[in-house]
Parts: sequence; structure tokens; C-alpha cells
Amino acid sequence: MTSLAKRHYQRVSAAQAARTTGDEPMHGDAFHLMHAKLLEDYRRLKSVQSVERKIQLKRELLPNYGDYVAGVLEAGRGAEDEVLMRVMLWRIDVGDIDGALPIARYALQYGLDPGEQFQRSTPAILAEEAADQALALQEDDDHLLDALIEIERLTGDADMHDPIRAKLHKALGNGHRARGELTEALPHYQRALELNDRVGVKKDIERVERALKQTSGPNA
Repeated sequence: MTSLAKRHYQRVSAAQAARTTGDEPMHGDAFHLMHAKLLEDYRRLKSVQSVERKIQLKRELLPNYGDYVAGVLEAGRGAEDEVLMRVMLWRIDVGDIDGALPIARYALQYGLDPGEQFQRSTPAILAEEAADQALALQEDDDHLLDALIEIERLTGDADMHDPIRAKLHKALGNGHRARGELTEALPHYQRALELNDRVGVKKDIERVERALKQTSGPNA
């Protein structure tokens, strides 16, 4: 079987399995094959001590799951799926928040559980992990900011610890500020401070307020 044909088969098989499973826990040959691969890859990752190397290895592994994920998202009806949720988290881990979003939309639409090993809900994991990545990257990236804006919208009504949401607002403030959108940045910094006074935005608020006053002029 050629590589292209194999990829097509994986996607179609995953879609069929997801469609047949409905909202029961995911099963079928396509799932079991990917789940076995996930366990193997997880063991490989556990054997690596370097965080940098773990991230590099995840980048190498993720393409192997692409067709399975595409098939599930195409035809899925909300089956609990450990493979799908792990791929979402790995994409965030490697800084590919854009790539995690299609899975996040699906997971939140159907209220999928992240798994027993996690002590946070799916919305909380998505908000915190994405915010942590954005704060670590410190990049002026329009795609990253757009992804954070969508994550805030997707998780806005979810219950989560205040420090998690505070980090998300801080990351949003940084993104708007990097884009030069100071009037949009300020409310996010202020909300982050309201939620957690140790989130580290007091200086950011002062700088943004000072810049806005200078922009508005002495007679404003």
C-alpha cells in the first residue's frame, strides 16, 4: 500500500470507527491501532529526561496521528477518545496551538474528558496549557493571539481555578500589546490582576496606562 493510499485508509477507517461508535467510548480497529501506538510512543517519551528532547520527539511523532485525528473530527459523535485528547495536548506542548484548536472545539462541543491522569477539566487544561505556551514563547504572532482569543471564547463559561484564567488573560494582554492594541490589552491585564494579584501584570498595567495617556495627549 502506497503512503498516500495508507493515509487515506487511516482517515477513512478512523471516520468509520468514530461514526459507528457514536457517543460510546471509542473502539474499533483504527482506534486500537492508534492507541497501541500511543502507548508505545508514551513509553519512548517517558524514557527521555530532557524536556527539550521530549518536545522535539513529540514533533516527530505527531504527524503519525494526523489522519486518524482528521477522520475522527470528520465523522465523530462525541466518543471518549484517549488518543484524540493526547494529541491535542501534545500539539499545545510543541507550541502548535493552532493545530490543537480543531480538536479542542470538538472536545468542548461534546464535553470530552481529558482522562483519569489529569486533575483538571478539559477547558482548564486547554486554557492553562495554551496560556503557559504563549507566555513562554513571548512571540509577536497574530495566529497565536487569534488562537488565544478563540480559547477564551470557547472556555469563557467553564468553571476553573481563578489563577488559570488569570494566566490566560495575561497572555491575551501580552498578545494585544505586542500587536500595538493597547486599549484591548489593558482590560485583559486588569482582569488578570483581579483574578490573581500574583500573576505579574502590575508593571504591565502601569506601562500600558502611561502609553495610553501619552497617546491621548495632555488635553484628553
